[in-house]
Amino acid sequence: MAFTEQQIQDWNNRLKEASPSEVVSWALQHAENPVVTTNFRPYEVNILHAVTRVQPEIKVIWCDTGYNTPQTYKHAEALISKLGLNIKLYVPQQTVAHRDAVMGIPQIDDPLHKEFTEQVKLEPFKRAMKEHQPDVWFTNLRKGQTALRDSLDIFSLGNDGVLKVSPFYYWNDAQLDVYLEEHNLPNEYKYFDPTKVLANRECGLHT
Repeated sequence: MAFTEQQIQDWNNRLKEASPSEVVSWALQHAENPVVTTNFRPYEVNILHAVTRVQPEIKVIWCDTGYNTPQTYKHAEALISKLGLNIKLYVPQQTVAHRDAVMGIPQIDDPLHKEFTEQVKLEPFKRAMKEHQPDVWFTNLRKGQTALRDSLDIFSLGNDGVLKVSPFYYWNDAQLDVYLEEHNLPNEYKYFDPTKVLANRECGLHT
């Protein structure tokens, strides 16, 4: 399904005060092949819960860099079981051991950092999106995370024509904590993203 900028603007105006479940339901009504992506970082459980409550069998794309903490992997397994997630796992084509031997984790100012990011995050993500060809992509982007994300909204259109839907876009951490408590959901905080290093750096998937 093709989406227009005017259509997206209208939806943002109409649903700015809507609950996440209302946003999810609205988007799914207009989706032919939706997916939700996750890396099981803090508060990812919110989007996974909100989307699967409406469409339990939705494809959940997990691009695992291979550098997650033990706590994150245990959290992921717990959520996969608790929510019955339909996981589609994508990993880099090179093992962590191989990469560590020849490259390690380059610093941000190292020319190798771009190649590192391509290997562990961008290539698996591109491969996943190419294989599944979604028209609607649920994400947990929120206002205030990065400069780029501040320029988006609940609904935004990617350069590839995929509609990105961020049901919790205007929510803060305190509101997300209340959601977790209300639905008896676990969170996870010991998360490590080797491509970002700093919390306010863009991950590269949304540019």
